[in-house]
Formats: sequence, C-alpha cells, structure tokens
Amino acid sequence: MALLTLGLSHHTAPVATRERLAFTDAEIPDALLRLRALPGIDEAAILSTCNRTEIFAVAAPEDEARLLDWWLRERQAPQGSLESHTYILRDRNSVLHSLRVASGLDSMVLGEPQILGQMKNAFAQAQGVRSLGPVLYRLFQHAFQVAKLVRSETEIGAHPVSVAYSAVQMAQHIFSDLNSQTALLIGAGETIQLLARHLKTQGVGRIVVANRSLERAQTLATALQGYAIGLDDISAHLPEADLVISSTAARGFILGKETVARALARRRRKPMLMIDLAIPRDLDPAIGQLEDVYLYTLDDLRAVVSENMKVRENAAKQAEVLVEDQARDFEKWLESRDAGVTIRRLRERARLSRDEVLAKAMRKLASGEAPEQVMAFVADTLTNKLLHAPSKALRNADAVEQALLLDATLKLFDLPEDEA
Repeated sequence: MALLTLGLSHHTAPVATRERLAFTDAEIPDALLRLRALPGIDEAAILSTCNRTEIFAVAAPEDEARLLDWWLRERQAPQGSLESHTYILRDRNSVLHSLRVASGLDSMVLGEPQILGQMKNAFAQAQGVRSLGPVLYRLFQHAFQVAKLVRSETEIGAHPVSVAYSAVQMAQHIFSDLNSQTALLIGAGETIQLLARHLKTQGVGRIVVANRSLERAQTLATALQGYAIGLDDISAHLPEADLVISSTAARGFILGKETVARALARRRRKPMLMIDLAIPRDLDPAIGQLEDVYLYTLDDLRAVVSENMKVRENAAKQAEVLVEDQARDFEKWLESRDAGVTIRRLRERARLSRDEVLAKAMRKLASGEAPEQVMAFVADTLTNKLLHAPSKALRNADAVEQALLLDATLKLFDLPEDEA
C-alpha cells in the first residue's frame, strides 16, 4: 500500500477550476464515506480550501486512476477537466508536501497560519467518520507538530505580510492596549471588513463604521457589535476615535486638515493614528502636519509588508531544512511499520507450520510410534517447511536478484560469509 496525495492548488489551477472541484465542509463527511467504500482505499481524508483541494489516501499505487475518477464523479466534472491541473504525490513526496502545507510553506501568502487550522478541521472530519487509519492519523499529528516547530524555531509567522494585518499591528505598536481604544472605520468594502475582523480578534474596545450607504455600515457594524454612521456624521464622532482607517472609492478627501484639527482640540492632545488605504487617498496629506497625529498611507504599509516578506523568505529557507528532517523521520516510521507487518506475517506463517507439524506428531504418538522417531520427524519436517520458500526463491532467482537475495539471506539468518 502507498501513501497518496491527489490534489490541485493555486499553483496548478485557476480559481474557476478550484471552485468547481472543491468540497464544502458540509459535503466532506459523506464524501469520505463514499471514498472509503471504494475497493482498495484503506484510509482517506480531504482538505478543501479556497486555494487547494487535496485527497489523502492509503491505497495501492494502481488505485490512483480510481481516485481521480471518483473526484470527477463527485463534482460532476467532465473527463479531462482535472488531469492538467492535478498532481499526484506518493510516499516520501506526499509526506514532505503535507508537512510543507501545514507549515505555510506552500501557501499563497508565505507562512500564513490559517492553513494549519484548516488541516486540523480536515483531520477532525475524517476522524469523525472513521476514515483515518494508523498512517494518516500519524501523518496529520506529525504535520501539526512540525508546523508548531517551524513557528517556534523560525520567524516565518512573526511579521505580518498583509496590508490589513500590518495596519492592526501598527495600531498595537502605538496603542499598547487596544482594549480601551475606539476604531473608526470609513468604508465597508473587503479591505475594511478584513481589518475589522483583525481588530475584533485583537480585542479593540469599540468599533464605529462609517459608510455612504448606512445600510451596509449597519450590516458590518452588527457583525462586530459596533455602531454605524453615515459619512456626514464622521466629524461629530471623530473626537472619539483613537484609530481611523479609511478605504473608500470616493473622489476627493473624506477628511480634511481643519476637521481633524477640531477633533484633536476636543481630544486634548490625545494622539490619533490615521491610516489611509484608499487610492485615490481619502485623507488630506496635510493632516500629517498636525501634532499628535500619526498619518500613514498605503505606500507606507506596503513598504512594511515588503520588508516583512523578506524576513519570511529567509525564515522559509530555515523552515525547509526542518521540514526535510522531519519528513525523513516519518519515512523511517513508515519503513519500520512495513517491516512490522512483514514480521507479523512471517511469524503467522511459522505458527501455522508449527501447529500443522505438531498435530501430525500427536497422531503419530497416539498410534504408538516411538517418541524419538516423532521428535526427529518434528525437527526435520519443521526445518524443511520453514526453509522451503526461501530456498526455492534463491534457486529460481536470476543472477541480479539472486545476488541481492544472497546478501539478504546472510543478514537474515546471521550466516558467516566465509563458509561455503
């Protein structure tokens, strides 16, 4: 049996293909049951995210085509729609790939931590329907441990590489405790939504959402347990804001220098962080001339992201070495497990031969044969039975195979090499 990974990702398939062939969380448990019911599939798990779908299986190598056909049927995809976008990895390559994925080394954003949570979810789903066996169970556990090791031993996740998260980290740097701060978010698009989630996760005290459409502002604010206002109400709420982040599609400045100056006067020189993520800009650059204002633009944050990405790339080189070493450790376990299976089969064969010979010996004793003769019968018959298969294999092997088998025989039976 082989450890197989059949998959596609942002490296190999466009978004439309990834969407077509992905599984939702709700679909995966039943899909795993159907997959596990296929002949030859001993273990199975499915990881499916917006950037990758991967099917893990313990199966015979000849079952690769069966896995691919099953995936096509499950997604009702036409023949030929998968082959050019998928990869199939076996044994060592499958192990190495799994460890790299868990560690964020194969992600669209290098070192991002979300994939580890997604892998843990895939593990839990497979465990829930009992589609895991000893190999995949250990592989996932090993991957989780390696991901933790990579994050503790390298700086791959230490520096933010998204503009949204960099903005939040900047706020944390200026305001050591976000719990007592109020954030005013101007806009309700994707960037602001992402920022809002980050701020909420970091425990910001209060969120006010301002948008041209009050309805959209209310939708976002409700999800955040925040407060919604229209753009016309910004000046009235600005003095409350410790952190102002703006990202709209407006033409012209949303906030000017005089409006901010009046808000600062009411704040009694309490500092304010303002981050403008809009193109064209929402905040008048002249605001930066005011005391007690820290004004940053999208270009400032991009410079931070670029520098942080260099740090992550260097950390990734260290992480790759760690992952390679850990993949070798797992390979050794796989190899020892294969040896264990073979040893158990060998012992079972010997036990059956012993029982068969003993049964014949007991009949001989019962019929009155001399014990000495029966003992000789047991010794000779059992010796012949145990040595028949290896002797036959040695005699019938071709020259190359025979040389390999002879070396193995010397080791297995601890025979001295200098004897004929």
